[in-house]
Amino acid sequence: MKVYYFIIFICFILLFPKVSDAAIIDLYIDENVRGNLDLNQYQLLGNEGFFDLQKLNTFMDELQKEVNKEPKDAYYDSTGKLIMEKVGYTLDREKFIELIYQSYYVENNDKVTVPKRPVHARVNHALLREISQKQIGFYTTTFRESNTQRANNIKLAAESINNTVLFPGEVFSFNDTVGERTREKGYQKAPVIIKGELDEDIGGGICQVSSTLFNAVDLKGIQITERYAHSKQVPYVPQGRDATVSWWGPDFAFKNLYNEPLLIRARSVKGRLSIFIYSSEDIDLFKKESMDLQKKSE
Repeated sequence: MKVYYFIIFICFILLFPKVSDAAIIDLYIDENVRGNLDLNQYQLLGNEGFFDLQKLNTFMDELQKEVNKEPKDAYYDSTGKLIMEKVGYTLDREKFIELIYQSYYVENNDKVTVPKRPVHARVNHALLREISQKQIGFYTTTFRESNTQRANNIKLAAESINNTVLFPGEVFSFNDTVGERTREKGYQKAPVIIKGELDEDIGGGICQVSSTLFNAVDLKGIQITERYAHSKQVPYVPQGRDATVSWWGPDFAFKNLYNEPLLIRARSVKGRLSIFIYSSEDIDLFKKESMDLQKKSE
């Protein structure tokens, strides 16, 4: 990248040796004035017209924070409607340098519109439609809605994994996907099992989500890379079919060994947690046997 900037710089020096008066340039972002760039502050000491690219890169780092807009993946809403993806944007650093040099050396222009380049969503509507065609896994468990705190936690965790797309070769981590369970995110205190004893903690109940997910993805073509059993039998899945998780402890993780992406759909409605695994019609359902590396939690 620095070599590219240097080449641009040398070309402008050779072709346009005369420096213009546009040392202070107004910067526009989407037709709005962002501020100005005083190129005098970025010149190498004693070398008029020679810019310190390290300083310019530092400036562009800050400018990029203002320009950046993250893309949004396509997804299915709670009614099953497909919501289109949204394109994001980032600073086109190479174009920005070109415009600065051009303004300074050629056009004597004191106005520059900050250039952006599109950043496309990882999952677009066409892909989502394609990998929604074939259901390859499913599991459902039940819980008491009367325990409102636990039901709330199950709902939040299910929403966090819903619409997850796992590409071939990628590893799904429950903790990474759901994130830390905190009050700020809406999680509440509910019963949890800690070293065989029943206690209460923020996020209690989400192990039902990870356990339901484990049973839904226990398929050929999915390698269970991390799973821990509770230290005490849980009522919502058969013995040995659970997957305990904790933010500072056990995780549940698996790898997609299929030739196609996987789509996880999860919903919690009226005391029933259901998780569906989908893919495309072209998926090879017999690629590899699942390998469960189950470990007992202490």
